[in-house]
Amino acid sequence: MQNQQPKEDLKRSLGFGSAISIVVGTIIGSGIFFKQGSVLESAGSSTMAILAWVFGGVITLTGGLTVAEIGAQMPYTGGLYVYIENIYGRILGFLAGWMQIIVYGPAIIASVAGFMSIMMANFFGLSSAWRIPLAIITVGLIGLLNLLENKVGAIFSVITTLGKLIPIAAIIIFGLFWGHENAFGQTIQQVHQSSGGFGVAVLATLFGYDGWILIANLGGEMKNPQKLLPKAIIFGITAVLIIYTLITVGILRFLPAQTIQRLGENATSYLATKAFGQIGGKLLSAGIIISMMGTLNGKMLTFPRIVFAMAERKDLPFSNFLAYLSPKGKSPVTATIFIVALAFIMMLFFDPDHLSDLCVFTVYCFYMLAFFGVFILRKRNQGQPRPFSTPLYPIVPLIAIAGGLFVLISELMNDPAGVVLFVGIVVVGLPILYLVKKYYQKHA
Repeated sequence: MQNQQPKEDLKRSLGFGSAISIVVGTIIGSGIFFKQGSVLESAGSSTMAILAWVFGGVITLTGGLTVAEIGAQMPYTGGLYVYIENIYGRILGFLAGWMQIIVYGPAIIASVAGFMSIMMANFFGLSSAWRIPLAIITVGLIGLLNLLENKVGAIFSVITTLGKLIPIAAIIIFGLFWGHENAFGQTIQQVHQSSGGFGVAVLATLFGYDGWILIANLGGEMKNPQKLLPKAIIFGITAVLIIYTLITVGILRFLPAQTIQRLGENATSYLATKAFGQIGGKLLSAGIIISMMGTLNGKMLTFPRIVFAMAERKDLPFSNFLAYLSPKGKSPVTATIFIVALAFIMMLFFDPDHLSDLCVFTVYCFYMLAFFGVFILRKRNQGQPRPFSTPLYPIVPLIAIAGGLFVLISELMNDPAGVVLFVGIVVVGLPILYLVKKYYQKHA
């Protein structure tokens, strides 16, 4: 192993409670509330939609179990960026980091904010023209929150994670015990040709599950990352898989499949009002908005750490500027501003639903490298003790790889133009790396 270990100037102040709150809080956000319609439409029936959420959760869990073994061996700030570089070398490591800070991070923040603004506009009775301004304002405010010490963002994650349990519990309990529909066996009368089938349904659920790996970006800020990181990933993903399955069954018990398909992104708002009345619906909608704010906060807490790790290595233009830490809180201030600015651009030019699918495809290209990386590390470090070992090895990593291939092929067939665009943005990072390194060598 090359032991790429960034200099750690960040405070190691995050414990298990904060870590698992960040995992759960970052995952549970907009996807489970806004993807029900698209998953159902692509799957074609309520039974297949439920299976799509379970299948997406299993793919995510096997991926988490696999990456946890790598993360326990490399508990540094930077997460996937550090893992890929240590396993495959400088070029692929850089592209993994570049992908997250230029494409994946800003795009997923913009996508979640876009979905959240739909709920906010409905909540305040505003027209759709307010969606982008609401999204920009919210992301800006959460970005400001994360300019403070990392404990502040972590506390906000704990609060919003606890807060989001209220609407989740309400939907599950009300749907399961007071719903009159059969959650299984309902079919969609008309499935659009562009919907893509079960593969695309699973792809849509993976946006709902995505975010679990972001806790790895905070490895350098955990008190005992070799033990905490695997635990946080595994317990967090398992909890979310159970919650998502129950929410989906609850919604399908309360609303007919045809209604969910017709309402699309507005299905959850409709359910809240229908089930709990005007006032109760408003309160439930407020809880869902808080849930999405927690998700945004988790992403805003983690992505700037990748920028910081890369800037510290002089991998980016203006690295000295981007690696700046606040004197007191040791937070990556300029890196946070950088991510927020890119997210603003994404909000202005892309649809949140389209962004969400492309986010999943782009990050899974590098997840696949990490999944294969477990086999490489086992061979490279043969005989050496591991802080955490993937259970049922090699079955679990092989399932993760098969799931990753499933995701990549499904999106490539469904949206080849979008795939080419995002892959092109990632590849552009190579000449930028060359120019940056040439500049720093000249001015060393």
